[in-house]
Amino acid sequence: MASFWQQPRSRRTLLVAAGSAVLAACTSRARRAAAPASSGPATPAAVPSRTVTTALQPSPSASSGAARVVRHADTGRPEVALTFHGSGDPALAVRLLAAAEHDGATVTILAVGTWLQANPEMAARILKGGHALGNHTYTHPTLHRLSPSAIRSEVSRCAALLQRLTGSPGAAFRPSGGPTITPPMVAAATASGYDLVLGYDVDPSDNLDPGASAVASRVLAGARPGSIVSLHLGHAGTVEALPHILSGLRSRGLHAVTAPRLLAPS
Repeated sequence: MASFWQQPRSRRTLLVAAGSAVLAACTSRARRAAAPASSGPATPAAVPSRTVTTALQPSPSASSGAARVVRHADTGRPEVALTFHGSGDPALAVRLLAAAEHDGATVTILAVGTWLQANPEMAARILKGGHALGNHTYTHPTLHRLSPSAIRSEVSRCAALLQRLTGSPGAAFRPSGGPTITPPMVAAATASGYDLVLGYDVDPSDNLDPGASAVASRVLAGARPGSIVSLHLGHAGTVEALPHILSGLRSRGLHAVTAPRLLAPS
């Protein structure tokens, strides 16, 4: 038989090409066998919007993951959280805090930054009464209409003010301008150190001043164990309604606690 180099040139060319193809196929199979199995492309975690029962720390860390969105807590305990958008006449705020304390209740104040800037003594007053203090943006815009960078600025400016006044960015963040909670809001809250974006499941529209009786009846009609109630400082009708709200809750075996207490594990 003729040697390889004695084959006609065209036959030698075909044999070389065939050998190269076999070698390439073997190399490819070896590389695939050595490579770790792929689980597919990573998908971003969805922003949760659900009931949670995990503990809320006073100064949560953004390193633990995205802030959680909570509108109602299913803890199984007979507790509700009365939360107040913090702005308006500080004298009314002091009256409301005193009324809560007289009844043995604690509340959560989500402060507007410009309000705290003008009334810095309110931060200490709120905390002194055993209440929780959080972030309700710096200027109280309709937050979901802003760009992501503007949202970050609103959250971070209020967080920085709270940090300066109290040594903490606060217990929670609540968006301003309605119940809408979007991924950019959650991202901004997380970046400012919040573990919780606080929504609500009961809204008596007390900011429209329907009268103390209407505010109290609406809250009591909607509140149930685990409810988070949205109320407002700076409204005389709300201050007047609070003792009736607390009395009505108590008659049903419900206790008003701060949002961190509401979300704490049993």
